[in-house]
Order: sequence, then structure tokens, then C-alpha cells
Amino acid sequence: MPAVTRRRFFAVALGAAGCAAALPRASCAAPPWTDQRQIGPFVAKSTFSLAPYQDLLNELPMLELELRRVLALRACQSPIQIELTGSKLEHNALLKERFPEAPSRRALYVKQDNTATVFAYKSSELAVDLRHECTHALLHADLAMLPLWLDEGLAEYFELPQAERAFGSPHAKALAWDLRLGTLQSIEELEAKTELKDFGLSDYRAAWAWAHFMLHGPKEAARQLWDYLGTIRRGEPPGVLSERMRGALPNADQMLAVHFRQWARLASRGA
Repeated sequence: MPAVTRRRFFAVALGAAGCAAALPRASCAAPPWTDQRQIGPFVAKSTFSLAPYQDLLNELPMLELELRRVLALRACQSPIQIELTGSKLEHNALLKERFPEAPSRRALYVKQDNTATVFAYKSSELAVDLRHECTHALLHADLAMLPLWLDEGLAEYFELPQAERAFGSPHAKALAWDLRLGTLQSIEELEAKTELKDFGLSDYRAAWAWAHFMLHGPKEAARQLWDYLGTIRRGEPPGVLSERMRGALPNADQMLAVHFRQWARLASRGA
């Protein structure tokens, strides 16, 4: 199945409380970078020519603008480093040497010592990997914390090309079965999972579904998301999003199911 097994998020600022998970950094020689380009707040360097990937790199500042438009993020003030290697072997060697305790992932976002870095390697899914991890980096550039499920749900949503985000997710078919069988997790169930090791494929799918519901569903659902993010941005205790959502939309689970049934009909008509 799908692309949802591609990579997983790992950062120092991680978890519902935004607590620090120290990652020891090993000293190591830098890879032989052969190309470097700056595009908006992103500084990309690679061990291969970036010329064939210029269109992809040009998407990243547009991703920032989209996050600012949709989620009211402030402009990114600090550079986001992107380190690209030419193969999985090279990528794994770099991560193992740089961060011995980091998990083995196809792409990784790490924020340490106030430096945000996205690591990835040349593969058929590089575009999705970069959009996913750069979404994490942009969210954490503006927000001091995010619960794991919301962080991942938004990254799953924004990892697709802009034209495919509303209707093109690979999660859609499996989600239809979740809704049919009544197995889709509630926000409360997702909020209870604060460790990445406990987050499975169905959790990523549910997190994406709730993000989609808040971005494309009832206006009140979007308002709860925006108010929640605004509270975090102001440095105030945000509480839990599920309580806000239940207060505004007591039947949110049923409304989500209706939302996706209607969305499937729109998709079938080529909306």
C-alpha cells in the first residue's frame, strides 16, 4: 500500500508537550557536497546535481506561502537546511554518523541547536518526502509545539502536490473502509498517542482525515483549528484540540463521516 510507509517524523521538539528529546550529535566530516542552492528560506545542498530538481525546489517556497495562507503561519525567519544524498546507502551512513541514535528513515526532519535540517536522498518519492518534512520544518519554525497527531496529519495533507491535496490522497480508499467499519480513530484516541513508536499506518490515515475535515469541512471545524494554532502562537497553554472541537461540534465524528461521503461524490464527479 501506499506511500504512507515512506518516512516518519523525528525532531527534538516533539510530542504533545513540546518537550525536548536530546539527540547526541557525533562529529563527522561533511559529505562531498557538489551543488548548493537557496530558494526562499530553504538552503539545499546535495552530493549530486540539483539541476533536474529545480522545479521541485521551486515548489518549497510556494509550500511556505500555502501554509501561511491556510494556517496563518508567520513567514519563516530562519533558514531551513536541506541535505540531499544520492542513495539510500549514503543517506543512512550520513545519519548514522551524524546522529547515532536517530531512527532509520527515508527522510528525516531534525531541529537541534536552533538549526532545522531536512535529510533525504534521491529516490522516486523525493518530492513527497521533501514536501512532508519541509511542512514539519515550517510548522515548527512558527509554533513552539504541536501534538504529534496534528503535526503528522498536516504533513500528510501537504506532502502532495497542491493540485492533489483535496482529492488525490492515497489514504482515501482505506479511509472509506475505516468509515464503513467504524474503525477510524477519534481525535481523543490520536491525542493519547504521544510517542512516534506507537503511531501506525492507521494513525497516520486518521490524522490525515481529521486534518482534511478541518481544512475542507464545516467552517466551525476550521475555526477550532485556527484558534488552537493561534493560542500556541501567542505562547498560551492551548489545552487539547478535542475539547475545543467537541464544544463546537459535539457530533464531530459523525460529521467527519458525512464530510467524506460527500467528498467522495464530488471526487467521482471530477470536482
